[in-house]
Amino acid sequence: MRIIVNLDVVMAQRKIRSKDLASAIGITEANLSLLKRGKVKGVRFETLAAICHYLKCQPGDILEFTEDED
Repeated sequence: MRIIVNLDVVMAQRKIRSKDLASAIGITEANLSLLKRGKVKGVRFETLAAICHYLKCQPGDILEFTEDED
């Protein structure tokens, strides 16, 4: 089981730059980059809500659950 982060896809669809999103939600571009690559162990609901508010999307648009194939 794993979670896939589609944040970069949603940002591209809305033509939003990382710099603009990071500034708008109050995190560093480095932390946003880690989040986009799925290299974080967790994300605060407050941060997720700010991202969704800015991008006008739902958490399910950004995060996707997949099961490992055995």
